[in-house]
Amino acid sequence: MERGNVLASIKKDIENHVGESVTLKANGGRRRTFVNKGTIEKTYPSIFVVRLDSDAQRTVTYSYSDVLTKTVQLVYA
Repeated sequence: MERGNVLASIKKDIENHVGESVTLKANGGRRRTFVNKGTIEKTYPSIFVVRLDSDAQRTVTYSYSDVLTKTVQLVYA
């Protein structure tokens, strides 16, 4: 499968879950892993936005390639 098709399928999968709760596991580097719960808020052509439940004002953005390279893992609720 080509890389472009894989990124497109990742993007489509995340777009289908906009507004749903998600558990986000992100690699922080140097053996640090962050686990947060949040809601997928919006998708853009190259990134997606997750609003964290722990702080109502905090949002984080990741690219679809972060999901592809497993820097970020999403578990849908």
